[in-house]
Amino acid sequence: MIGGVFLYNDKGECLILRLYRDGFGRSAADAFRVNVIHARQRVRFPVVCIARINYFYIKRGNIWLCATSKHNINSAMIFEFLNKFVRIIESYMGAMTEENIRLNHIVIYELLDEIFDYGYLQTTDAAHLKSYISQSGGGLKSNILSPEQQKTLTSTVTGQIGWRRDGIYYPKNELFLDIIETVNLLMSQQGQVLSSDVVGKVMMKSSLCGMPECKLGINDRLMISGKQRKEELFTGISGNATVAIDDCQFHQCVKLSKYETEHSISFVPPDGEFELMKYRTTNDIQLPFRVIPLGKRITERVLSERRECFEVGK
Repeated sequence: MIGGVFLYNDKGECLILRLYRDGFGRSAADAFRVNVIHARQRVRFPVVCIARINYFYIKRGNIWLCATSKHNINSAMIFEFLNKFVRIIESYMGAMTEENIRLNHIVIYELLDEIFDYGYLQTTDAAHLKSYISQSGGGLKSNILSPEQQKTLTSTVTGQIGWRRDGIYYPKNELFLDIIETVNLLMSQQGQVLSSDVVGKVMMKSSLCGMPECKLGINDRLMISGKQRKEELFTGISGNATVAIDDCQFHQCVKLSKYETEHSISFVPPDGEFELMKYRTTNDIQLPFRVIPLGKRITERVLSERRECFEVGK
């Protein structure tokens, strides 16, 4: 349960202040500015407690985003909301800058009112929000919907396919898929790999009409399971080596039941760009390049010669 959401600039000026619960006021926003933004020593903790109020904050560029609560709530959920809120703002107004926030503060307040209901998180789906909160020329369009639009919106929010609205049309159906992987590596001075993992995500951009059902086939050598034994992860039914995925997270549009039976990902994609899945693997990683550290030992004689040269030059 959130008590309030604040947005600040680097100077500590409060650009956005939205309160949801009693017991929170302007003093709560001032306390964060004084104790964190203007602190004499840099605060390195992502969560701080000031006067029995918990402050969860992140910084993007020169903008501080902060959420507050007096209860013992899930910290991961709050940080997930803050990062998603950044992406929602960027989808509306491009870069998240102080100027854009000042020009579109009405839109941001409307978004916060729809995202939270009395401090309880309702939705962070940009497609839902854009269906009834639109922006034009730095202002907010009329948000009064016709009865037909209200029925469509209600069925979209409460239906089984809440991430995609009806009636989407494109002159040309297009679908773009990008696989982005990051290799994390820790090596010793002798060049020995101490730890390594690969973090990847599958990004998709959809421009499809209607309610299409897409299917993405998975290689038979890929094994996504955290319940099997380690030796079973590397040897499949046919005896061939498999690629083990330690952690995997799918978008809500993916039908997980069909993956178990058909070994494929079946889904109705949201409109626009979204993250279909993200994964992590730590087994049998083939490094794309080698890093060979080179070191040269400096003897005492060389150090003394350098010291003498320094004294002569001085």
